[in-house]
Amino acid sequence: MRFFLISSMSDKKIFLKKDCILILAVLLLTILTALITVLFQRDAGQTVRIMTDGKLYGEYSLTDNQIIVIDGLFGYNKVVIENGMAYVDDADCPDKYCMKYKPISKGNETIVCLPHRFIVEVVGKADIQQPDIIAQ
Repeated sequence: MRFFLISSMSDKKIFLKKDCILILAVLLLTILTALITVLFQRDAGQTVRIMTDGKLYGEYSLTDNQIIVIDGLFGYNKVVIENGMAYVDDADCPDKYCMKYKPISKGNETIVCLPHRFIVEVVGKADIQQPDIIAQ
């Protein structure tokens, strides 16, 4: 009798064809949404914002090729802006992690140097001159 119950339970299909199609469709929609979010969420940046010790050091256009040297209280950093991208070319911090970042060019991408309290951030079109909710 026990064998009969087990065999009758194993003859039932757990998933029907319609269930598999529904699971596959939901999975495909999830992957498509994630790809669209990753690929199109960031807009092309227009401005590089440099912060040192929590204060604005300067804002520079990504369209102008230039070299910005920051020789501040915490150390030396050299930021290069060329071909629409910004990167740290030289620094005197002990670990030099900021120099290992890839060049940044899209909105909200950042390069950080913790020993020098230094942040390079690309600001997108939507971020420029937008007051935050506290300032309104």
